[in-house]
Order: sequence, then C-alpha cells, then structure tokens
Amino acid sequence: MKLLSIFSGRLPGVLATVILGAGLVYTSTMRAANNYEIPELPEGTASAVFAGGCFWCTESDFEKVNGVIEAVSGYTGGEEDRPTYRQVSAGQTGHIEAVIVYYDPTKVSYDYLLQVYWRHVNPTDSGGQFVDRGPQYRPAIFYSDAEMKAQAEASKQALEATGRYDKPLTVELLPLETFWPAEGYHQNYYSRNPIRYKFYRHGSGRDQYLEKTWGKDLKLAPPEPPMMVKTAQPEQAGKMTMNDSSPSYSKPSDSEIKQKLTSLQYKVTQHEGTEQPFNNEYWDNKQPGIYVDIVSGEPLFSSTHKYKSGTGWPSFYQPLESAYIVEKRDFKLLLPRTEVRSKHGDSHLGHVFKDGPEPTGLRYCINSAALRFVPVEKLEEEGYGQYAALFQ
Repeated sequence: MKLLSIFSGRLPGVLATVILGAGLVYTSTMRAANNYEIPELPEGTASAVFAGGCFWCTESDFEKVNGVIEAVSGYTGGEEDRPTYRQVSAGQTGHIEAVIVYYDPTKVSYDYLLQVYWRHVNPTDSGGQFVDRGPQYRPAIFYSDAEMKAQAEASKQALEATGRYDKPLTVELLPLETFWPAEGYHQNYYSRNPIRYKFYRHGSGRDQYLEKTWGKDLKLAPPEPPMMVKTAQPEQAGKMTMNDSSPSYSKPSDSEIKQKLTSLQYKVTQHEGTEQPFNNEYWDNKQPGIYVDIVSGEPLFSSTHKYKSGTGWPSFYQPLESAYIVEKRDFKLLLPRTEVRSKHGDSHLGHVFKDGPEPTGLRYCINSAALRFVPVEKLEEEGYGQYAALFQ
C-alpha cells in the first residue's frame, strides 16, 4: 500500500495522509500546500497522477471526462518541501508540473484515463511539452503500486506497437511520492480565465499537434460503466449445481469478491485492469486442464485450445464453452477492440483479436488473474467431470 503525503499550508506541522492502495483514495477535506483546499471525496474514490506539460491544460483535459470527480494541479517528483510555482517553473526544485485526477472507478477505468492522457501529450518529447521547455514540464505517468505500473507499461507498449510515432516514446513511469497542490490561482484556470487560457493554449501549438497526430482517432468514445449482472443469494454465489441439467453460476456480492480475490485479481476482473505480460501465473502453463472464471467458476477455456502467442498472456484460439463468453466492443484503447467477459460472473477476462491460428483465426488474449486452473486429475473432484473426455 502506498502512502501519498499532502502537507498542510495553514496548519504548521500537520500532515494529511491519503491512502493509495491500487490507486484507491480515502480522504476528507484538508488544507494543503499553497493554501489550496483539497475537495471532500467520497469513500472508494480512485486517483491517478499524470504530468503532461502545462498543468492548466492537463487539468482541463481530464476534467472533461465523465467519471472524473476533480483534477488538481500541483507538483511532484522533487525533494523540496512546499514548492512554489516560481521555484518549480524555474527548474529549481526537481519537481514536475502534474495533475492528480480523482475519479469514480465505477464510471471510468484507469485504462481509459491512460488513453485520454496519450491523446493530450507529445509522448516523444522528453525535453518539455510544446512551448513549455525544461525537465519540470516533461511528460510522466506516476504509479502508486505495481498494478498501476503494469497497466501503464502495457498501455505504453500498445501505443508503441501502433506505429503512430516515428520516434521512441520517452514518457517516464515514476513512483509516486509527495504531491503538492499548486497555488489556488492555478486551479481550474481554464474555467476561471477562459480567454487567457484559450489564448495560451492556441499559441502553444498543443491542439494543432494533437489533431495532426491523431486525426479522427483523437476523440474517444465516452467510457462505459461496468456491466451489471443480477446476483444470486450469497450461499449460492459462485456455486455449480451438478444435479441440474444445466450448471448454475452467478456473481457473488462485491464484499465476497474482495475477500476471495487478491488485489490484482479484483482490479482485473472488476475494473478492467491488465496484468503484466510474461509475469503472470498461466502465460506459460503447459499442464492439461481447464481454466474457469476466478469469480464465478464458469468453465471458459481449455489447455487443448491454448497456444504460444508470444504476447506474454494466456492465449486460446477458441473458448471451451462459448455460452459462458460475452463479447462487447471496447473503445478504451487506441483503436476499437472486442472485450471478453464471463456471462454470469461478469468478469473482465481480456480481449479477442483476429490474428490467431487455424482453425478459427482468433486469439483470445486473457489475463491469468481472471482465471483459475483446474488440472485434469481434479476435474471430477471439482465438478467439471464432463470435460475429462477432452484429455483422453
């Protein structure tokens, strides 16, 4: 769990601690550096920190996103306490102008915010952004734990793979430490001083560069809220009833899911997270058996359909039971993709692509964190005996 310290500017010696575990923030109204009052936030609010050059622009871009509660301009990455704009802009403290984005994870995902970020910076320019030059204006993504780092890395790799840029992506991924809110006159500058802000933004060349680079792909589709599935009674949740002609699967309550899963499994299945490639449980698993939904137990994939794709995630050319798979269009990344979810557990599993082997030509790219592996010798014991014939 990462602790983000925000110091009080009005009460000497008072330290307000914001808890950041997998990006989650629990806080109340606090007085922070430079006399800026941090807004009161509901429990369960998530946070992410981005540096994209001038924080007036970065704050403005994120506050337009549905599901973002508040974006606060500030400074991070330096060693000086209570940095001021004059110090930071002169490059005297080692800080970077950045924005902390508070958002509702039931309305928008961290992955979506990463896509917003890429569409508002020049990720190949490590010397600053547009007219603002110097290391204090360089682009960076700050992470509070390994899961956020893995998602940011995967997102950056996906952008590089598109070939959109003819130069290397130089955006840094940095551990988040103390975040100092900027002076009050910098907060919501775009809305409080619209004429001056528009004049500055147009003159910076930011929007002209973004429109030229992204074209019709610049505008993202609005974020989609998680799909809701009616749940069964707690004692039946996630159970398989072998006496019925058709097995019964369902989604447990959120509290039960949290108790059952690791933080990574919860983030992947419930908030469309992405685990790190080549560093997950099943990407190179060669044992015979089936893969079931970690939440509901639905049988999803079989080792008989698994193949080595070279991506670092478990890959299958077809599902074991297509009736338990739901596919939906996903516009969260750079280009439209097809998301794969479990039908009854409503777990985010991964995505399906049309670059797989014969006979289907499909590649189901699935997160290990969304799966539980049942080896052949335990199929009967765990209620999946009907699949044993696949391995005879």
